[in-house]
Amino acid sequence: MNPLLKLDDVSMHFPNKDKAAKNTTIKALSNVSLSLYPGEIMAVVGESGCGKTTLGKIIAGLHQPTGGTYYYKDEDVSKLAGKKKKQYRTNIQLVQQDSYAALNPAKTILQSLAAPIVRHKVARGKRAIRAKIIELLETVGLRPAEQFLPKFPHQLSGGQRQRILMARAISLDPEVIVADEPVSMVDVSLRLSILNLMTTLNKKLGIAFVYITHDLATARFIAQNGRLAVMYLGRIVELSSVGKILENPQHPYLQALLTAVPIPDPKIAKAKNELPLKGLEVPSLVNPPGGCSFHPRCPYATEYCSEELPLLREVEHGEVACHYAERIPKWHLTASSN
Repeated sequence: MNPLLKLDDVSMHFPNKDKAAKNTTIKALSNVSLSLYPGEIMAVVGESGCGKTTLGKIIAGLHQPTGGTYYYKDEDVSKLAGKKKKQYRTNIQLVQQDSYAALNPAKTILQSLAAPIVRHKVARGKRAIRAKIIELLETVGLRPAEQFLPKFPHQLSGGQRQRILMARAISLDPEVIVADEPVSMVDVSLRLSILNLMTTLNKKLGIAFVYITHDLATARFIAQNGRLAVMYLGRIVELSSVGKILENPQHPYLQALLTAVPIPDPKIAKAKNELPLKGLEVPSLVNPPGGCSFHPRCPYATEYCSEELPLLREVEHGEVACHYAERIPKWHLTASSN
């Protein structure tokens, strides 16, 4: 199967607006290579500032990479024009983190959902447009749909607004939805329902998802049959299927993330492997460390790590960017696979 999307050595550097650091750039992404296949769910996880949102915006076409090449169906996105460019822009939709900011507060739900339908001629005539919107609302679980049409965003809960954004995203029959922290601003009690909605849309409509989050638990749930990409300081450091990568994480950064996850069972918590990092401070994206960017914090780092940048390479369960992945002690926390 050919990939739907492919990033080849993509970088994204922004001018630094800090007056004290003139003529410098913020290296949000550096040499990222990634493929997404039709109908796949891929979770992208990492700390704040690791570049995962920038990656999502590049995939959605909101940023033009400053380096590398981004392909959509084997064609360079930067060279798309006419119908092909329109197809790309409609086939990849973005669902933002802040559902309130993403909806016009002065427009009703009917008006907000009608805009893309009218612009892209998905339906014609008021009755057909209204019927299409009702169908979309029912698809995302907002019933009875008619009662939501005259409401404004402030009259809805965070979970309902997030479903509205999902309805707007699927209104154009996309092939890919980039969901950037879609449940982080939703009540904990409603997060599972939003995740289940995305899983349903993936299965019923065949939509591929790029799920961006800092939460390993939701990443594991949504992509349980997909892949997980772990990012650190603008680079992908580990990539594999969710089951394999969490049972046997090979990059020290992912091991550190898993160590930090609280375990409710005291017996399992006592057996949990601790990974004492050399430092807690995340290096700057303006002037990242030489060699492996994680080496200042890594307990297994050597002088070689500070000199030579590790590239993603194949290991037993997937790909990892670590010189000593095979030598690092195995992960023995059974809770990670339960």
